[in-house]
Amino acid sequence: MDYDHNIEEVGSLEGWVIHKCNQWRDHFESNYQEKFDEYYRLWRGIWAEEDSMRASERSRLISPALQQAVESAVAEVEEATFGRGKWFDIKDDYQDQNPQDIQILRRQLDEDMKFAQARKGIAECLINSAVFGTGIGEVLLDEVDELRPATQPLMGGDMDAVGVLQQKRTLVKLRPVMPQNFLIDPVATSIDEALGVAIDEFVPLHQVEQNIEKGVYFDVDVAVAAPDTDIEPDQDLTIYMDDKVRLTKYYGLVPRYLLESIDEEGEEKEVPDEEDVEGSQYVEAIVVIANGGTLLKAEPNPYMMQDRPVVAFPWDVVPGRFWGRGICEKGYNAQKALDTELRARIDALALTVHPMLAVDASRLPRGAKLEVRPGKAILTNGNPAEILQPFKFGNLDANTFNQAATLQQMVQMATGAIDAAGIPGSINGDSTAAGISMSLGAIIKRHKRTLINFQDSFLLPFVTKAAHRYMQFNPEMYPVNDFKFVASSSLGIIAREYEVTQLVQLLQTMSPESPMYPLLIESIVDNMNLSNREEIIAGLKQANQPNPEAQQQQMQMAQLQMAKEQSILDYTNAQTAEVMSRIEQNKVETQLLPVDSETKRYAAVMKGMGQDPTETEFQRRAQIAELALKQRELETKEDMVEMQMRGNNGSN
Repeated sequence: MDYDHNIEEVGSLEGWVIHKCNQWRDHFESNYQEKFDEYYRLWRGIWAEEDSMRASERSRLISPALQQAVESAVAEVEEATFGRGKWFDIKDDYQDQNPQDIQILRRQLDEDMKFAQARKGIAECLINSAVFGTGIGEVLLDEVDELRPATQPLMGGDMDAVGVLQQKRTLVKLRPVMPQNFLIDPVATSIDEALGVAIDEFVPLHQVEQNIEKGVYFDVDVAVAAPDTDIEPDQDLTIYMDDKVRLTKYYGLVPRYLLESIDEEGEEKEVPDEEDVEGSQYVEAIVVIANGGTLLKAEPNPYMMQDRPVVAFPWDVVPGRFWGRGICEKGYNAQKALDTELRARIDALALTVHPMLAVDASRLPRGAKLEVRPGKAILTNGNPAEILQPFKFGNLDANTFNQAATLQQMVQMATGAIDAAGIPGSINGDSTAAGISMSLGAIIKRHKRTLINFQDSFLLPFVTKAAHRYMQFNPEMYPVNDFKFVASSSLGIIAREYEVTQLVQLLQTMSPESPMYPLLIESIVDNMNLSNREEIIAGLKQANQPNPEAQQQQMQMAQLQMAKEQSILDYTNAQTAEVMSRIEQNKVETQLLPVDSETKRYAAVMKGMGQDPTETEFQRRAQIAELALKQRELETKEDMVEMQMRGNNGSN
């Protein structure tokens, strides 16, 4: 993207930077400065003259409703972020799958974060985001002298002397930036897509001189700043400016030819023609300017990832703009209405309790001063009841208290604030498991967008930038690897406890023999705040892996069981075949019975008819009948043999 600039007006690097910063500052002051100052005062409870809604207003009361909304929301998000202790985690790089380097890096980075008080800086950025709508932090690299107790051997080697070990230590710090002191390209919606960003700040003169001695800044003469009023609200440095320097730190793109016109000593060389400079037109750089005109630092971006050392996140995203929408903006109108109602009621109450007096001045002694206070004696010429008459005001309407309560509820509704019990008012008082689950769910839903914005735009970028700085400037402790950083507190302790509750309920419905049972146990442990979480998970995985000897023994037992079952099956088949054979034999014998019976029956019939078996005709008929019976018997026997053969084949 090509950014136009007036080369005649900004013929030097510092002139170009200050010109851009002035443009961005004018835009901010025209659109946001007054609103941000108002949000800041309401959050602090600071009364200003412009808060008066009428000339007769005497009360300066400011309701704490908006303050409570900010504090409760910040407390919830902060608890969700740091409640588990560990607020970030590291996944292994894509090439190396060794978990040991992950554990070492996690412990080292966590120790350095604690030493640099990163949590304190993050908490301040959260407050700024809730009040102004956007939290901004500057990622600074500092080298400090670390002092540690140590023992030193004495001569002889048999005794130790207590001493102090001093060593250099590189630290990455997070410095909160007031939004009023932050400048950004108005057309940008994020830090990365902007032409650049800048930070205005007052710093002590001795810090600038120390950085000059260290070689961080150019060796130039720096004077104190002139009084200024556009830096940080509620700061009295504009009154005492004897040793303060105003710095403008710029991070972003600058014209390459202007940057290359500055030598190592900070002196301006002959500015080359823009057409003669090779490479891209713009280059990432860091430029520091004192008091609007003295160049202290100008160098290409020194960080290996070429990232800008600034992180920011909106409380709520406003589409199309960088500045977000915070708690104070949401509840501003309701807060102003509530303050007006409360002040009017206080003023009316004061007139009711201490009404105005009508005095007959002609009946007061000459030179007497009317003063109303307890126990004071007033001299009058005549009856005092006729001289002093109070104006009578009506009593306060009880509906005004209801109106105040309604306006306070409007503030809570607009800001999503919770009541004093710490859970949503609609669920307050329900201590059952279902009520607690509903409360946790409501909290997660209320802050889910803010937590996602905070995680994706601020927390993870800060941790990633810090790790990259350590890898670049302290490679002995931080070997360069492509680690993946994740926020272990994306929904924080609230969401994780809710998840654990759901997992435990699911676990209770399963049998320990279920294949899903160990997986659920592992998920529950992974969501718990345990210092040795990784070791427990590794032990669970190892316990679920089968023992080779036990597995072989189980296979042998299975083979024996199969052989036993096969023997039982063979025996059962043999018994079944024998039974079937007996059944078929019985069938054949049953079929032969009618043939024998019929032969005997024929002989009996012949005998009953009186036929002589010796007669020729009788013998002939008998022979015919006998042949028929034998034929039938033969057919029956053939059928029997065939049935037996079928029975034997079936048994085999």
